[in-house]
Amino acid sequence: MTINRQLVVTFLLLLTVITFFGLTDIDLSIQDLFYNYDTKQWILGQYTQPYKFIFYDGIKNLLIGFAILIFILFLFSFRVAVLKQYQKGFIIVLLSAAIIPTTVGFLKKETNMPCPRGEIQYGGFYPRTAVWESYDDNFFLKPYHNKCWPAGHASGGFALLSLFFLFKKRKNKLIGLGIGFATGWSMGLYKMTIGDHFFSHTIITMILAWLIILLLAKAVYSIRFLK
Repeated sequence: MTINRQLVVTFLLLLTVITFFGLTDIDLSIQDLFYNYDTKQWILGQYTQPYKFIFYDGIKNLLIGFAILIFILFLFSFRVAVLKQYQKGFIIVLLSAAIIPTTVGFLKKETNMPCPRGEIQYGGFYPRTAVWESYDDNFFLKPYHNKCWPAGHASGGFALLSLFFLFKKRKNKLIGLGIGFATGWSMGLYKMTIGDHFFSHTIITMILAWLIILLLAKAVYSIRFLK
């Protein structure tokens, strides 16, 4: 499938998923698996260790370190012949690491959607709404809980889906996709277990990340002076 066709399919899929989860209560059914209504507690606390270190602080530091490594390899690619063929891939990965979390962060700020822990069903303050709906003008909003759509933490992991465009062989491309998928979902599922995100937040972030990666790949592949 060409990049242009993938772009169309991915965009339509993103719209479909947003609409589906906005019109159904599937998110609540899935989120109930992580919440104990008797104790009014999530499976994991926000600061429970070693999970916070492994799936939040630690993995974020690993992603930053990986981005630095890719940048160094890109610089060396102008001098080392074997790395030159990966120049465009390096750029796609680096841009993905920067643009995807930034884009998701912007959306989180603008969409004004609460986390699960912020909704009434889970002991919070907010009523259930879809992303395209607005709260009543007289409804008091607590700013702490209304920046949760889509999933910001997992966006860094899903940026690794860009590894698909770094490798040359099909097998390695699929491994790259697998790494991005596994990393993003491990981060996303952790956030679900502590009540910070619904399932839809994470899957929408994954699809959006792939859409951005496709756009970046299309742009970078048009640069002729790079391999």
